[in-house]
Amino acid sequence: MKISLGKKEIIYFVGIGGIGMSGLALIMKGLGFNVKGSDQQIGKNIERLRKNKINVQVGHKKKNISKATILVISSAIKKNNPEFLEAKKKKIPIYKRGDMLANIVALYKNVVVAGSHGKTTTTSIISTIFSKSKLDPTTINGGVINSIGNSAKLGKGEWCVLESDESDGSFLQLPFTYSVITNIDDEHLEHYGSIENLKKSFIKFIEKTPSFGKTLVCIDDKNNRSILKQTKNQNIITYGFNEKSNFKIKNIKLLSSISKFDLEIDLPNQKKQIIKSFKIPLVGTHNIKNSCASIAVAILMGISVSLIKKAIFDFKGVQRRFNFIFEHKKSIYYDDYAHHPTEIYELLKSTRNVYKSKKIISIFQPHRISRLNSLKNRFTKCFNFSDKVILCPIYKAGENLKLKFNYINFAKEIIKNSKVELIMISGQKDLGKYIKQNVYGDKIVIGMGAGSISSWMRNLPVLIK
Repeated sequence: MKISLGKKEIIYFVGIGGIGMSGLALIMKGLGFNVKGSDQQIGKNIERLRKNKINVQVGHKKKNISKATILVISSAIKKNNPEFLEAKKKKIPIYKRGDMLANIVALYKNVVVAGSHGKTTTTSIISTIFSKSKLDPTTINGGVINSIGNSAKLGKGEWCVLESDESDGSFLQLPFTYSVITNIDDEHLEHYGSIENLKKSFIKFIEKTPSFGKTLVCIDDKNNRSILKQTKNQNIITYGFNEKSNFKIKNIKLLSSISKFDLEIDLPNQKKQIIKSFKIPLVGTHNIKNSCASIAVAILMGISVSLIKKAIFDFKGVQRRFNFIFEHKKSIYYDDYAHHPTEIYELLKSTRNVYKSKKIISIFQPHRISRLNSLKNRFTKCFNFSDKVILCPIYKAGENLKLKFNYINFAKEIIKNSKVELIMISGQKDLGKYIKQNVYGDKIVIGMGAGSISSWMRNLPVLIK
């Protein structure tokens, strides 16, 4: 599908290096738009954009937008950004990423995945099933899907599978046929002000479910159960371990590199059935729930069970979701995006379920001062399944905020509340020095966070030589 647009139109992305912005830029380039952009520094996302012949400038300068006819800005862009100010001065139309995304995906039938945790994996699995069934979907994801080597892919089919972004409320603008709500947690409260306001947004999201569509909701989550009591929309299908689920997970088996489970399906005015032996190459009950949501969407669409089983068994995973990095002195190193207490707890629990006798070392880099301020107490309690925590300096993500507590005391509270050993490091070189001198033998080492910790983990082999 190509868009017929005047060749003189130039869509300029300010902050194009973000995972969401880069994905949207790739899709618009594929649709035939003339796309350019800028960001503060080069990263993997910008390298992928340049490989797709998208011109990306490093640094924000007003001269960069001299020929731009439309500006797309990320939510991270400040009001004093020179490109933003120049566009306002020249009266160039300015759109937030969420607005532009909503306009683009309005061209498709959509499956929208929402929720605080598990969105990226769920989106990836749905996209994989659709691709295997030859629907050839367009995919816009919040992480790099290993099978396509990118966070976004333009398909030739009429379906789009996309991960939504509730951080700024823009997910409410997305039209959908099917949607998934994985869970609701106290995340992005700097925008919503309270968990109750966040839940109200998800109620509005459910109310958008069309008469010919469905919203799938995991009722293992207490906040999800709460909003279901307040919604009037009837086109809702539930899933999870909960006995009242329409798609109920049963008979799970957690192995070192694979999870097995059965599904009991009980839909209104249909005969109850049990489908046995789903297998996914992912560990943890949280990933079983993500898979269940994906399977449910596919079954509701009429995709054959045999094809679904093959697609999820062949799933290649998502980057930064418990990815193996390297092995050194019999210790195995992984990288994971977990940066919220719930995500860290689930990651460590699933790791402990698989590696019962190995010591687990968590290398934790807190992401955003605002998150740490609001969830400090929960962070101190989420490392129970770890044996040791290596606490890194905070990755501020551009926030100019004051930490509301003493960081050393925070470390002490992690020791007390999670009952773990803990050491504090000053940076990447200090991490390498500690690992080289102290980590060996039968251990699992997991780097976790949404900041620079991923590159730290990948640079460790050089630092510990």
